[in-house]
Amino acid sequence: MNAPVTNPDLRRIHGFPVSGDQLVVGGLPLRRLAARVGTTPFYAYDRGLLTERVAALRHHLPAGLHLSYAVKANPMPAVIGHLARLVDGMDVASAGELAKVLDAGMDPSHVSFAGPGKRAEELAQAVAAGVTVNIESPAELEVLTREAARIGVAPRVAVRVNPDFDLRGSGMRMGGGAKQFGIDAEEVPQLLRRIAELDADFVGFHVFWGSQALRPALIREAQEKSVDLVLRLTEHAPGPPELVNVGGGFGIPYHEKDEALPLAVVGEGMAALSDRLARDLPEARLGIELGRYIVGEAGVYVCRVVDRKVSRGQVFLVTDGGLHHHLAATGNFGQVLRRNYPVVLGTRMAAAAVETQSVVGCLCTPIDLLADRVELPRAEVGDLVVIFQSGAYGASASPHGFLGHGGPAEVLV
Repeated sequence: MNAPVTNPDLRRIHGFPVSGDQLVVGGLPLRRLAARVGTTPFYAYDRGLLTERVAALRHHLPAGLHLSYAVKANPMPAVIGHLARLVDGMDVASAGELAKVLDAGMDPSHVSFAGPGKRAEELAQAVAAGVTVNIESPAELEVLTREAARIGVAPRVAVRVNPDFDLRGSGMRMGGGAKQFGIDAEEVPQLLRRIAELDADFVGFHVFWGSQALRPALIREAQEKSVDLVLRLTEHAPGPPELVNVGGGFGIPYHEKDEALPLAVVGEGMAALSDRLARDLPEARLGIELGRYIVGEAGVYVCRVVDRKVSRGQVFLVTDGGLHHHLAATGNFGQVLRRNYPVVLGTRMAAAAVETQSVVGCLCTPIDLLADRVELPRAEVGDLVVIFQSGAYGASASPHGFLGHGGPAEVLV
């Protein structure tokens, strides 16, 4: 959701204002922001855009919905601290993320801990903190309750369900078929009976079917099937669920042919789902967790052109950035086909695109390609390249140690 334009001299691109020849991030023209950061490359996250995105979700989605932030999308402490005041809960995937969330002041009872392979010491930390653990396997349940008995605290548990449906059309399918995530739906009744035998507080269900979905009909179908599944499984539960988390899955448009998700349409479907849940499971609250959708479009990655070279007719802009900072932009973070993220010369916004150029990093590998043959103004050494849609799965999802260049700076502005 774009911020309202209050200055008629400003235009916007991917939600960010443009003033003269410079992109504006967090109210600062890009060169001024770069000077304030003091180094390139860097990630910058716009707190205003984060606030607006959560406000849009509150406006379009049903009242009473439990909105959680999936910390794995962007675990920068300043981002977590800002969002902790805006969302209802947070989902973490490690003890490291848990520590950041607790440091930000999030109520532990509104924190969930998901993901396979939780170590015994991580489960002990979760129990001691009072967060809800999403059980990913029968063995994990046994380790959790053993650690809880040692501490003397009954653990809060939810069951992460690997659904018995498989929806095509999401960017990444996280459920259905054989998966390392969650417990197969047909095995859940037995696990619920085991929870009833143990000293554990049953909180609810978590059905995470996929991510990066841009079609409202797909999201609605997945959520409806998730609730159908939960209603069947509740018959075996040790008590009524407090929370029914139907995952997230909301996508953002990364590429030229992608269309933005019509949030109002999604909201209409979720309103009907919320009404159904209120009727059939009146003690349960409907919940979703979103990471990419909240932070993805609020962040940019900025690197500096350090060399301009021509090889057999192709222009390469060699930057001080690369895949060691932004693996996803190079297409090496699980994408099947490599496509360019939106990219601009953030210090030549008033100039026309007159040349086909490829933006590459400083690493000794041909896959260090940030943008392949894009139309840009003619770039020179010192220009700042900006890659949009970089707020999620950027810095923390990249191999900073490769070739010893180190990691990028991060700022919330």
